[in-house]
Amino acid sequence: MNCHNSYLKWTFFLIFFTTCRFSIAKQTNPTSDIPKLNQFLNAIYEWRVNQQQKQADTGLKLLEAPTVVAGVLCFLAASISSAGGIGGGGLYVPVLTVIAGVDLKTASSFSAFMVTGGSIANVVCNMFITSPKNGGKILIDFDIALLSQPCMLLGVSIGVICNRVLPEWLITILFAVFLGFCTFKTCKSGFCFWKLESEVEVMRIKNGNQELENGLLKNESEPLLEKEAKGGGGGSIPWMKIGVLVMFWFSFFFLYLLRGNRYGQGIISMEACGVGYWIISSVQFPMAIIFTSWILYNRASQQNIPSKKQEGSSETKHGPSGKLIFPLMALLAGVLGGVFGIGGGMLISPLLIQVGITPEVTAATCSFMVFFSSSMSAVQYLLLGMEQVDDALIFALVCCVASIVGLVVVQRAIKHHGRASLIVFSVGIVMALSTVLMTSFGAVDIWRDYTSGNYMGFKQPC
Repeated sequence: MNCHNSYLKWTFFLIFFTTCRFSIAKQTNPTSDIPKLNQFLNAIYEWRVNQQQKQADTGLKLLEAPTVVAGVLCFLAASISSAGGIGGGGLYVPVLTVIAGVDLKTASSFSAFMVTGGSIANVVCNMFITSPKNGGKILIDFDIALLSQPCMLLGVSIGVICNRVLPEWLITILFAVFLGFCTFKTCKSGFCFWKLESEVEVMRIKNGNQELENGLLKNESEPLLEKEAKGGGGGSIPWMKIGVLVMFWFSFFFLYLLRGNRYGQGIISMEACGVGYWIISSVQFPMAIIFTSWILYNRASQQNIPSKKQEGSSETKHGPSGKLIFPLMALLAGVLGGVFGIGGGMLISPLLIQVGITPEVTAATCSFMVFFSSSMSAVQYLLLGMEQVDDALIFALVCCVASIVGLVVVQRAIKHHGRASLIVFSVGIVMALSTVLMTSFGAVDIWRDYTSGNYMGFKQPC
């Protein structure tokens, strides 16, 4: 508790100090104080601008060296991300903007297709390929997905609005602090899992007790939820629950189409960010509450029937914390993902690990949830007149193949070494790289605005 309070104090101090520093931007002349740093950052900025201008003039050439290098790096990023069940958008966007030279808007649209391609590979492998080690069970926990998806979609909408309002420097600081903290906690959890697996292996060899592993894993990794350590699903696919998730998807998607974007582009004629825009946007709140309440009510009704075993369900506590923790985590992950412009999978994966969900179930469930959110973003880009769709599909195919390769390699490594903690470390690696890349290049843009005297305060949502 003391460590947590100390962390919050230092976080608020950092934000306060930075706010004060930027408030006197026009009273100081940073170029005269640190000219070398200014020249270095300006050189990076000019190089990025030249790359983007070249791409805008000639278009994206798939066989040119920068594009090929970007494709190779995206392949490696997708391979690492697939193991942890996260999208990898935090790596795709910097690679496309810096190496391939595409603008941020195009990189974001490409990233949506690439994350969708990778998640398709993950979902297919996790749904149709079962392991005898897991008793022939599907690793995806569909109950977690059902409880989380409505609140995650709501959180993304809230986060996008916050992204428009908050200044870039504040978003960059919050991103660095939060994702850095999550990276630390994820790596710490990975070492804990590694230590636990080592103890299990030693005691299994010593005692020859096959049931020891299940008992230790359950006691150690389930402080809040009494989860089945070997997976969340049965041997068959729960099509009913998938149908409900598809219904959620279409409900929110229809709402987005009806509302349009902040420029008034939608299926009906509407003033951009007018009264109708905000009324339709506010419908997401009762919609998410109704969907989540309905799922909780159905779960409570089915749990009252002891003899009935749900397909694709997991044994969770009946208390309020066990029921509400997933919607609350999904809402937080959605808000932060919308603010930072990254997928919610990178944020909800560490949270699921922290509450005691095993790494295999976390990776499979997150990849399943990422598929719904990323596919919605990709379809919205298409309907709003996205350009270079063919190139985006090629990059998506590359990420799909890379995800399959990453899954095969990691699953063989887990089978050979018995180390499911490798999944946790892959998540930590992606989060650490994303933190460094996005924070570094975000800092370059902030420095450019700061030295140019541009407005760096809070903005209007439209």
